[in-house]
Amino acid sequence: MKKIKAAFFDRDGTIIKDANYLSDFSKIEVVPEAIKLCLELQKIGYKLFVVTNQSGIARGCFDEVFVKYTHDYLAKLFEKEGVFFEKWYYCPHHPEYGNKFYKKVCNCRKPQPGMLLQAAQEYNIDLKKSFMFGDKLCDLQAGQAAGCKSFYIQNISDQIFV
Repeated sequence: MKKIKAAFFDRDGTIIKDANYLSDFSKIEVVPEAIKLCLELQKIGYKLFVVTNQSGIARGCFDEVFVKYTHDYLAKLFEKEGVFFEKWYYCPHHPEYGNKFYKKVCNCRKPQPGMLLQAAQEYNIDLKKSFMFGDKLCDLQAGQAAGCKSFYIQNISDQIFV
């Protein structure tokens, strides 16, 4: 079976504006330039994935059900623009906050590459031919640790600078 190329995106601050522990759909703002980048990558054969730390779960700001509903909602917003994400991965853990389940050091919390490695296994992804896009150092480190070429994205006034 032939391996696929993937483009991994962080969520907050990369494909949507960072709302600082997003807990309300009304605060969602899609970054228009992210749509353009996703469309271009799809056009040249990349499958798209989201990999996002969601420590707000461990911190008690929202629960996993809310995150899943948020990802379903975001998927629909992007699909209206022709952008299709294969899967949305998230890490609910934090090393210092949460109950027994959420308070832990894990391999899925970026900068660890766990979410990317899981996607690679589930979707037969060639990580060396794949990209990671993010707005924080931990995003880039996760991509590099997984073997991807990583790009820092800075969102300023609906523009993306890679």
